[in-house]
Amino acid sequence: MEKINLRAVFEKSGRAVFISHLDLLRTMQRAIKRSKIPVWYSQGFNPHIYLNFPLALSLGVTSRTEFMDFSVTENVDYDRIRDMLNEKMPEGLRIISVAEPVHPNKDIVFAEYIIRFRSEAGTEKMREELEKMMALPVIEIDKRSKSKGTVKLDVKPHFDIIKAEAEGDALTVFIRLPAGLKLNINSNVFVDTFSAVSGIQFSNIYAERTKILLSDGENFV
Repeated sequence: MEKINLRAVFEKSGRAVFISHLDLLRTMQRAIKRSKIPVWYSQGFNPHIYLNFPLALSLGVTSRTEFMDFSVTENVDYDRIRDMLNEKMPEGLRIISVAEPVHPNKDIVFAEYIIRFRSEAGTEKMREELEKMMALPVIEIDKRSKSKGTVKLDVKPHFDIIKAEAEGDALTVFIRLPAGLKLNINSNVFVDTFSAVSGIQFSNIYAERTKILLSDGENFV
């Protein structure tokens, strides 16, 4: 049986940001089944649709650049596959494009985010506390490791803030964080660390993953 590997780029927004990673897998499997595309199933006693998400997204985070790997058994126009899937997608999930993968998942090294903070403390106070935090010699957190349990990690070298700017009543932070197999620090880690170090209570936080990148800064595709 022919097996053609494909990679879908999709967005996750609105109410869909509260779909867990496991539920996302199930949702995508249902959409693929209903779309009637000639999807490839794993072999063995319990065949199932093979799906792989190169980089899981934290609950509550929006993204316009998520990836899903799957395979089909026939040559079908990629735009047609996109449209067939979108007809069966729930609100907040939308396939942007389908193509053959270029890079292996192990090549993912960074992810970029936009994080927007609101607090009664005000934007100037938030900006001031952010600058104080990033001026610290060490920013240590507890991080769980499968092999070593809970370990101390200095995240200061890994918080690569591109820029921070006040927009109305919000402080918007553009940040690059390590992602992938070697080290993965998601946006929630930055949010929790900023809150703990600054002592600020945020009334509203919006986070969006905007890019998944290779080691040279090029987009993962």
